[in-house]
Amino acid sequence: MKIRVIGAGLAGCEAAWQAARAGVEVELWEMKPQKYSPAHHSPGFAELICSNSLKAERVDSAAGLLKEEMRRLDSLLMQCADLCRVPAGGALAVDRHAFSAAVTKAIRGNPLIQICNEEVTELPTDGIHVVATGPLTSDALAGQIAALCGGCLSF
Repeated sequence: MKIRVIGAGLAGCEAAWQAARAGVEVELWEMKPQKYSPAHHSPGFAELICSNSLKAERVDSAAGLLKEEMRRLDSLLMQCADLCRVPAGGALAVDRHAFSAAVTKAIRGNPLIQICNEEVTELPTDGIHVVATGPLTSDALAGQIAALCGGCLSF
């Protein structure tokens, strides 16, 4: 079995990592470095755009509880975040360049994950896919997703 993950942001990298950990071959499709959105600046995966904060660490907060659950599930993102953390009071903040580099290195180093650096402009109709493109989805793919969702799509 093989799955395709579209997007090497936070969700796409975690999905690819977890599938590979389960022994599944993964094709991870990422449009960078062939194409960048206006917000992208780095060819690395899991590029943090707006902030280096991953929000509260307190387990009595929704964000903190989610991070604790991710750690217990051996999350790649949490491993990398913990390695790249910078002081931020009660929040988990990271050095965004080191974080992206750590995620990229781990993903590229996993023999079950094949990287496909190409823009996906149409939703595939065969096989198993995870669409993890988020708010920086290219216009072509965003149009496909909007059409699938009845024309109503906003991030």
